Order: sequence, then C-alpha cells, then structure tokens
Amino acid sequence: MTYGDVIAIGREAMFVAFTVAAPVLILSMITGLIISVFQATTQIQEPTLSFIPKILVSALGILFFGPFMLSMLVDFASRMFHSIPSLVR
Repeated sequence: MTYGDVIAIGREAMFVAFTVAAPVLILSMITGLIISVFQATTQIQEPTLSFIPKILVSALGILFFGPFMLSMLVDFASRMFHSIPSLVR
C-alpha cells in the first residue's frame, strides 16, 4: 500500500461522509435559519423553539434520505472490502 493509495482512500471516505451528512445538515441549517428569522421578527427568545423543530426536521430528513445514505455507505464499505487483496501485497 502506497501513500497514494492511502490518500485516495481517505479522499473517497471524506467525500462519502460529506455526501451522506449533507442532506440532514442542509435541512437543519435551513430550519434553523427560518426559526431564527421568526424569533427575530417576533422577539421570542425561547431556546427550545429552535431546538425541537431542528430535531424533527433532522429525523424526517434521515427517514426520507435514509435509503440513499445507507446505499452510499454500503457501496463504499463493499468497495473497500473488495480492494483489500490488491492493497495488501
């Protein structure tokens, strides 16, 4: 296994991690922005007002994007396991 192999595997692992995490993080960010604008306009500064909707939207995002996330992770793990013989020379 060369340094190039390690860097390629690390790069691919980071890309998969970002791709898997992106839908839930983007949905949470949009929800937080909407709640922040609502809090700023109504001057309600309740911390649970922003926390609970983000949890609900994150759970719905995981429920909706879960099959995509799982297939990405399984595909990456499968490729890594299949490449072990060629990496361990």
